[in-house]
Amino acid sequence: MAHLQGEERAQYVQDMFARIAGRYDTMNRLMTFGQDLKWRRYVIAQARLPQNGRLLDIATGTGDIAYEGWQQTPGLQAVGGDFTVEMMRAGQHIPARHAIQWVGADTLALPFSGDVFDAVTSGFLMRNVIDVPGALREQMRVTKAGGHIVILESSPPKDNWLKPFIRIHLNTIIPTLGQLVTGNGDAYRYLPDSTQQFLRPEQLAEAMRQVGLVNVRYKLFMFGTIAIHTGQKPA
Repeated sequence: MAHLQGEERAQYVQDMFARIAGRYDTMNRLMTFGQDLKWRRYVIAQARLPQNGRLLDIATGTGDIAYEGWQQTPGLQAVGGDFTVEMMRAGQHIPARHAIQWVGADTLALPFSGDVFDAVTSGFLMRNVIDVPGALREQMRVTKAGGHIVILESSPPKDNWLKPFIRIHLNTIIPTLGQLVTGNGDAYRYLPDSTQQFLRPEQLAEAMRQVGLVNVRYKLFMFGTIAIHTGQKPA
C-alpha cells in the first residue's frame, strides 16, 4: 500500500481516510496515548498567529489543529482544508468546531490566492502526498511574507535500542488496534508503512530549505517518532 505512486497513491489515501473518518480522532488518542493533543498545541504556538489573523490548516481532517488555533488566538479566521470530504463532515458534527471554515482543498493545488494566510499548518499530511516539494511550494505560496509553515509528522524510528520496540508498536499493535476500533486494519497497516518509508526529520528540514523557507527547525517527540518542523516565508 505505501509503495503506491502518483494518482493511484492519492486515490488510495483519499478512500482510506474516508473509511476511517468516524473513528479517526479516537484512534489518534489511543495510538499516541493522548500525546497528540500536546503536539497540536505546540504546532499552534510555533505558528505565531496574530490576533485577528488567518490560519490555513491543510489536510485538516476533523479540524483538530484548526480548532486549537481558534481557541488560542482571539479573532482568528481558522480555515480547515481537506480533500477527503468525509473527514471534514466528521469534524462538522463536533459542536465546538462550528467556527472552522471548511473547504475542499488539495495541498498540491490550493484554491486560494497568494499571500493570504499568516500561517499554514498540517498534521500527518506530508508522508501521504505524492510530491513533497510541490506541497511545500503551494503552502508557501499562500502564506504571507514572514508567515510560518508548521508541519506535524511521524518519522522513521531511529537506529537505537528502542527501534525493535517501536517497530512492534508500528507494525503489530497499531494495525491490531485499528482493526478493533475502526474495523479497517488495512488503513492502520498503511499508516505505519508510510511512516517508515518517509523522510527523516533532517531530510524534511532540507526539503523545506530547498523550496526557499528560512529559519527552518524541528523538535522531536515520542522517542523521535514524531517531528514538528517550522519554517518561515522570507519577509
